[in-house]
Amino acid sequence: MNNPLKDFFSKLNITKVGDGDSAVGIDIGSSAIKVVEIKKRSGKAVLETYGSISLGSYAEMEPGHVTNLPIDKIVEALKEVLKQSGVSTYSSAFSIPVQSSLIFTITLPPNIKENEIPAIISTEARKYIPLPITEVSLDYFPLPQKEASFEEMNDPELGVNQNEKKEVLVVAIQNDAVSKCRSVSSMCNLEAGFFEIEIFSSVRSNFEHELSLVLLMDFGASTTKLSLVEFGMVKAHHTINRGGADISNSIAQSLNISFSKAEEMKKDFGLFGNPEEKQLADIIKTHTDYIFSETNNVLLGYEKKYNKTISKVIFTGGGSLLKGLTEVASNNFRAEIKTGHPFSKVGAPAFLEKVLETTGPEFAVALGLALRKLQ
Repeated sequence: MNNPLKDFFSKLNITKVGDGDSAVGIDIGSSAIKVVEIKKRSGKAVLETYGSISLGSYAEMEPGHVTNLPIDKIVEALKEVLKQSGVSTYSSAFSIPVQSSLIFTITLPPNIKENEIPAIISTEARKYIPLPITEVSLDYFPLPQKEASFEEMNDPELGVNQNEKKEVLVVAIQNDAVSKCRSVSSMCNLEAGFFEIEIFSSVRSNFEHELSLVLLMDFGASTTKLSLVEFGMVKAHHTINRGGADISNSIAQSLNISFSKAEEMKKDFGLFGNPEEKQLADIIKTHTDYIFSETNNVLLGYEKKYNKTISKVIFTGGGSLLKGLTEVASNNFRAEIKTGHPFSKVGAPAFLEKVLETTGPEFAVALGLALRKLQ
């Protein structure tokens, strides 16, 4: 993709200036690879460059198609996008796709000792993971209990119930996925500092100081990922097996056109429709209605379990740029709806503000990885 930021910095000759640390976040998705390089200057994160490359051509398919490439093809594509975008650092972080991980919540007995938790997690996780426990890497995060009210803070007798069960968010990542990322990193001569499940990176780049329950919807090519976030912590996660590529496939089949033409029409008109193809909006709406219906089922289940409702919905991912999506969503959710602006987290030339605001949702994961790398 054409990156005006690369040209701007090269003209000013400042890409190598400063002694701050640099980091590049690498998001290898099912249809594209996105990279974002940032640098710390005077204690602030500054955008150096960014870029993306479609993976369709590496699988002898049209751009936008969902792919399942071997490592050598991924390496070839990654090297190309790093070269095109002018990335200058070797310090990197890679995303792990949700499809290669499992995220769930385990309820622990009250008054459990901290040193007892790892053994219990290892035992309980076997009930949720459809693989031998030796084939995954486990991590866990104790979820904060309910926030104490003003009255509770001033009256010890109304304090947190010591008999209240504790909840722990458990994350399991397939070892094969980590090994694959390590191989890609090594073959591209990159220093991979860590690997992180994509939803945590996306939360980092999209959230500011939201304390109430917020739904993050990540519209990808193959799936739509739902993350319920409270106090900056992912409380629950769900994946809907439908994404942007499914919409394009339906358009192509229904209108008897090529996939690339369907992609073009989807991006140009979206849910606003095309006067020459009145079916277009209805085809797209069939998919968005399904996604929003499934989302509401997830929200209803969470509300019944925890008696909490969302205060806001944040859209992210490339599919969130679909024209008319926010307007249609307003009829499905009783909450504020906004599209994420990840690049607001970093400094960048003022003249690029509109460009970065428009493209930001596509680079949320890559930017979130780079931000963590600089912490």
